[in-house]
Order: sequence, then structure tokens, then C-alpha cells
Amino acid sequence: MDVQRQGPFWDVVAGRVPPPPAAELLGWELVAVDPEQGTIEVAFQAGESFTNPMGVIQGGFLAAMLDDTLGPALVATLPPDRFAPTLDLHVQYLRPARPGRLIGHGRIVQRGREVCFLAGELAGPDGRPVAVATATARVQTVR
Repeated sequence: MDVQRQGPFWDVVAGRVPPPPAAELLGWELVAVDPEQGTIEVAFQAGESFTNPMGVIQGGFLAAMLDDTLGPALVATLPPDRFAPTLDLHVQYLRPARPGRLIGHGRIVQRGREVCFLAGELAGPDGRPVAVATATARVQTVR
């Protein structure tokens, strides 16, 4: 795969532009990315403000973290004039997640010209998985 390291994703990685506000809110941090393999590892900082009345991270935040893991795995492989909004995100919650540093691993499962299938998991501060997800994204031209 011929990967051009240009475009909005790479501008954020290089510090030329700030991350999107949603990524900042989630404490998104790139740990590793391999565009040739279609994989990514990211970290999030889940604060106390993300918790529900039981003191664990509310599921919507975990879903947002997974979306912000899987999407970038694909976006890192795209030319600068393309983006890939998520069409479908299916999350399975495995166990409660506590506040702290969460690690997301995402990968491209299958890539078509327009439709791509993604998968990944999110691990809690103890390294154990808290949620897994699959997603479908559609590659589009930036207008």
C-alpha cells in the first residue's frame, strides 16, 4: 500500500494542527501506527467526569473511544483528499471500565474501494479488555 503521510490525520500527528475537540476531550494520544499493515494503537485518558452513578466509565464514552481507534486505523492509509466516516459501529461491552488510561487497538479487516470493515478492542488500565467493536466506514472524497 502506497501511504502518503499527508492530510489532516498526519497534520495532527506532526503537531501542525490541534487534534479534533472530541479527541481532546477523550484524551486521545497516538501510541503507534502502521499504515502498511492497517493497524493503530492509541491511548485515552478516562477521567472521573466520564463515570456513571456506579463509578465506571459510561458506555457511550467507550464507544466514542473505539470509534476514535478504528477510524484512524483507516484514515492513516488514505490520501489527503479522502476521509472515511463511520457508517456503522457495533460495540460489545465485556466488563466495567474504571477511570484511567485506556488503550485501543484498531485494524482494517477488509478494505474495498469505498466500503471498509474495521475491528478493534479497548483495554482498561489493568490491561484487560473492557470492550470490543466492529465498524463499517465509507471512503469519500473531501469536497
